Amino acid sequence: MMERRRMDAALLVLFLVHRAATLEVPLDPKVLEGLPQPPTITHQSPKDYIIDPRENIIIHCEAKGKPPPSFSWTRNGTHFDIDEDPNVTLKPHSGTLVVDISRAKAEHYECVYQCTARNKHGTAVSNNIVVQQSRSPLWSKEKVKALVVQEGVSLVLPCRPPAGLPPPIIFWMDNNFRRLPQSSRVSQSLNGDLYFSNVLREDSRNDYICYARFPYTQTIQQKQPITVRVLNQEPADERKPTFLIPSGPTSSKMVLRGQVLEMECIAEGLLTPDVSWTKVSGDLPAKRTSFLHYQKTLRIVDASESDAGDYRCTARNRLGSVHHTIHVTVKAAPYWIGGAPRNLVLAPGESGVLTCRASGTPKPSVSWAMNGIPIENSPKDLSRKVEDDTIIFTDVQTGSSAVYQCNVSNDYGYLLSNAFVNVLSETPRVLTPANKVYQVIKNHQALLDCASFGSPIPKITWFKDSRSSTLDGDPYILHDNGTLEIHVAQARNSGKYTCVARNILGINENHIYLEVKDPTRILKQPEYKVVQMGRSVVFECKVKHDPSLIPTMTWLKDDGELPDDERLIVDSDSLTITDVTENDAGVYTCVMNTTLDHDSASAELTVVEATTPAVGYERPDPPTDLELTDQKKRGVQLTWIPGDEHNSPIQKFLIQYQDSLHHRGHWHNLTEVPGTRTTAHLKLSPHVHYTFRVLALNAVDFSRPSFPSRGFKTEPAAPDENPTGVQGFGTEHDNLVISWKPLSGLQSNGPGLHYRVMWRQKVVDSDWTTVTVANNSKFVVSGTPTFVPYELKVQAVNDYGAGPEPAVAHGYSGEDLPVAAPDHVQVMLINSTLAEVHWDPVPSKLIRGHLKGYKVYYWRKHSLHKHNPDLVENQILTFSGNHTHRKLPGLHPFSVYSLNVRVYNGKGEGPPSPDLQFNTPEGVPGAPTSLVVTNPNLDSLTLEWSPPHDRNGRITGYTLKYQPVNNSNELGPVEELALPANETSVTLPNLKYSTRYKFYLNAKTVRGAGVAISQEAVTVIDEAQPVSAFRNISSLSGEDGTLISWEYWGPEQNVYVKYRVQNSEEEWQEKLVNGTQNVMLKGLKGGLSYSVRLVAKDHHDQPLHLSKELVVSVPAVASRQVDIATQGWFIGLMCAIALLILILLIICFIQRNKGGKYPVKEKEDAHTDPEFQPMKDEDCTFGEYSDNEDHKPLKGSRTPSNGTVKRDDSDDSLVDYGEGGDGQFNEDGSFIGQYSGKSASRETAEGHESSEAPSPINTMNSLNSFV
Repeated sequence: MMERRRMDAALLVLFLVHRAATLEVPLDPKVLEGLPQPPTITHQSPKDYIIDPRENIIIHCEAKGKPPPSFSWTRNGTHFDIDEDPNVTLKPHSGTLVVDISRAKAEHYECVYQCTARNKHGTAVSNNIVVQQSRSPLWSKEKVKALVVQEGVSLVLPCRPPAGLPPPIIFWMDNNFRRLPQSSRVSQSLNGDLYFSNVLREDSRNDYICYARFPYTQTIQQKQPITVRVLNQEPADERKPTFLIPSGPTSSKMVLRGQVLEMECIAEGLLTPDVSWTKVSGDLPAKRTSFLHYQKTLRIVDASESDAGDYRCTARNRLGSVHHTIHVTVKAAPYWIGGAPRNLVLAPGESGVLTCRASGTPKPSVSWAMNGIPIENSPKDLSRKVEDDTIIFTDVQTGSSAVYQCNVSNDYGYLLSNAFVNVLSETPRVLTPANKVYQVIKNHQALLDCASFGSPIPKITWFKDSRSSTLDGDPYILHDNGTLEIHVAQARNSGKYTCVARNILGINENHIYLEVKDPTRILKQPEYKVVQMGRSVVFECKVKHDPSLIPTMTWLKDDGELPDDERLIVDSDSLTITDVTENDAGVYTCVMNTTLDHDSASAELTVVEATTPAVGYERPDPPTDLELTDQKKRGVQLTWIPGDEHNSPIQKFLIQYQDSLHHRGHWHNLTEVPGTRTTAHLKLSPHVHYTFRVLALNAVDFSRPSFPSRGFKTEPAAPDENPTGVQGFGTEHDNLVISWKPLSGLQSNGPGLHYRVMWRQKVVDSDWTTVTVANNSKFVVSGTPTFVPYELKVQAVNDYGAGPEPAVAHGYSGEDLPVAAPDHVQVMLINSTLAEVHWDPVPSKLIRGHLKGYKVYYWRKHSLHKHNPDLVENQILTFSGNHTHRKLPGLHPFSVYSLNVRVYNGKGEGPPSPDLQFNTPEGVPGAPTSLVVTNPNLDSLTLEWSPPHDRNGRITGYTLKYQPVNNSNELGPVEELALPANETSVTLPNLKYSTRYKFYLNAKTVRGAGVAISQEAVTVIDEAQPVSAFRNISSLSGEDGTLISWEYWGPEQNVYVKYRVQNSEEEWQEKLVNGTQNVMLKGLKGGLSYSVRLVAKDHHDQPLHLSKELVVSVPAVASRQVDIATQGWFIGLMCAIALLILILLIICFIQRNKGGKYPVKEKEDAHTDPEFQPMKDEDCTFGEYSDNEDHKPLKGSRTPSNGTVKRDDSDDSLVDYGEGGDGQFNEDGSFIGQYSGKSASRETAEGHESSEAPSPINTMNSLNSFV
């Protein structure tokens, strides 16, 4: 029995749903305006509403209804009296709350709000709106220790951002705000931590910084930088992967339906492991799946119940792999099945159903309310029956309109929907626009709409033309929503249709028109083409379409757009490709579109290599056989035969004409046609004697012109156009010059061209005045009023009639000077240097011309200060346009000004307005003219100054500030002194001795202090002797020069160092050393003393401070002591000398053996030749040979430092020689004479440092003794 009742209830619901399905609230606003309607919430804030605490809180609640609803709010479940809270207001004609947080804290309004909208037909409620303020807390203070790890181990850098609302966006950057590079080895996890699968030495750095960006407040918080140092003392061994997160072999994750499912697996290992993902129980949804963070994160958007199951991530390197399984469960907050409950509009006595069908995991519960009150607590209504998620209404009565709330909830959320039941009695209304025209293609479906509204639901009937019978049989199909369908429309179905809507309360009808059009068809399709490279090809595409439809031809290549190439020429019914290349091969499709249909056809183009060998190119031969056909009044068809192309395809033909009537002997370009055509339809002008010729163009050049065609005369006709550029202006105050651009002879269209010039005043309803002008392009109208607007027309006329009606142009007669000045000139002072001038505009009739603008003449008469002389500074400011006020900048404070204003037009200026005098207020003064420091003493000094040149008011006093300055130019504490206006000097006592001070002095008026002048000075050590600005001067000599150092305490910046040889009369040498405390003097001569002094000069190059003279002694530069015996070049030289000496000794030995062994001494004594003399060095002759026992040094020998020469015991030994000394052998082969070398007494700078090196003399002596 119970089952039977349930089945009956279900059948009743299906029946009522079927009946109520077509009765809906109309969307047409015009219909809605006249209907009573319960409230409907149209806009509300989100359930979880996060606000910016820096801005006013706005909680939205908008609703519509008839009559307009009123609004109220609850806060945390109780009534919220808005009037009692001065910080809360309600927007007019709205339920939106506005909380002014300038006088209250935002956290006081973090509550749960609900809006109620009600009128006499029902009550609608909003969702529960949970208001929370956005939070961006600071990072907790922590001391981050440096992380020291071995190379190859894994590492995790924690971020742990502060909990914000909403959660922050995490990213890692360095000190320079550059994102840290991430890879399969280094990546960021979902919680923001930075993971290293293994660390490398290049990971060492001290600026790993985690940033958190809070999106609502647009603030970024920064964690303390983390320092990572990677050591490579004991690098880690290679190892197979293990997971850093998640831990263990399995884990679980829950996601809500519709949200984003994100799972991550981050592994460590060496080498860096690769991560891959699979779904154990199925395939991954390809369209919703993506992989992030180098495959470590699996992301599935719009999660659904089908995404539940086990997911496996695998980390793998060459040493092995590891797996982790994540079990995913999908829960669901409530969601609608088939949409939220829909509003019901019922007529009295009708029945209907409200359905609140939703699903979720776990299964949600459904509760109903009426007008915001739980339905079980609402007044009983016998016409209403609640069946779980359905309310059934039967036999409703007027007055039972209400708003029903359906609340569907489970553990993960809720849905709240308002749906009203509106009981109405309404006559039928047809909502489809009246006289709407439907256009369809023949043999296609036609659907004629007849949307209607009424309560009860109207019945729809259709009629055609005479309304002899209803349309309810073949070929017509009537749908439940009133739409009339014609399955296969034919031309006979075109016509006027009438839609009639009726119910028990009335009737309404509408007229609709149907037009059946012919289809678009391609009559001649493009054909398959094979063409050689460099040639031209034409695809034709001729189309037939309904003449009332506008067609559009489009060409495609390989189903894409045509290349943007000027070689492809599209005409109305063809496509031409010139100079075909290999890339032009493909499928070409012509598509003809209209507003209702389209048709298309395709053909393939094959490009082949040229079969003929390459030959020379020439310009084409001229076209021949020109023929004129299809002659009309203003047109003719010209055909010709192309000449030889000479291996270069013709690109285009140029058609020229000669007018033997107007310009005999001159050829003019008429038109161009593609090189693939040999016919042209020429548009011609009347009254021209035409002769045509054609030129062909290829890649080389134009051909010679063809022979002219036969003549063709067009008949004269009235002009087709009128002159352009018509304008009117005046050159005098009482004339109007009308000018225009005349027609050319070709535009005249016939003989007797002249112009009909017409004019009249625009403001007066007067007749046109007309004159005829020939052979001229202007006409002067005299005696006109000054600057009056005129309407102008110029019409072209010839012997065959007048041109078209000319357009009206506008102009003005001549201008004259304005006769009035601006009235009510006023000055508003903005500050001491800026004023704003106001005036009334001059009436346009008194301007007597085009208003160009206004000019303000103003001049400064004198200053209000008694010390300043009178002066006049005339200035003019010009303001273009129609202004009534403008600003005067750059005024002098505390001055008397006068001004007047004048209007000006194109002719000139009008009279000035009466002079207006005004005084500028006081301003801040300029800087004092001078500030001088005098009488510096041990602990005091005197300042003297002159008043400012620009006082800009009455000086009320002076402010003096001063502070000490130390050696590093750092400023000390400031002392301030107020001085009366009549003083120009002050003595400052109790200053620190030997201290530099900086002084600032400015003048004051009632408007404030002016610019300060500054000066510096130094207190002296004692009263008898001033302190020098230069102190602690010292010198230090070195190899690079002499370093001069000092301390400078003066304010001047032009500091020089001067130096010269001590006690010399030569000029001082100067070197600029600004801003430094030392200088290196180079180029000083050794062994001399120099006088050095420092000087500071002013801007006029006059010395102000001079240091005491410093004497600097430059030591003599000694030669560098080098152990020559260890130098490679010297060892080589000694070897060469030893070898040479050995050879000489061998030669001497041989010669002595040949001549016998005679003692040298005896041989010398035996010589009696008086001419024989020893050789001298100077003339290469022999000098004295000494053999006494004094051991005198031989000339040319190296003298030791003790002045003696070491000799061997043998008197006949070879003496020391330097570089190739000369010798001579006697007749018997004995050696006589003296070896001489270069003098060793040269004075060199190295003499003081020379040390005795191994000498070749001993070697020579020993060898000589051996011989």
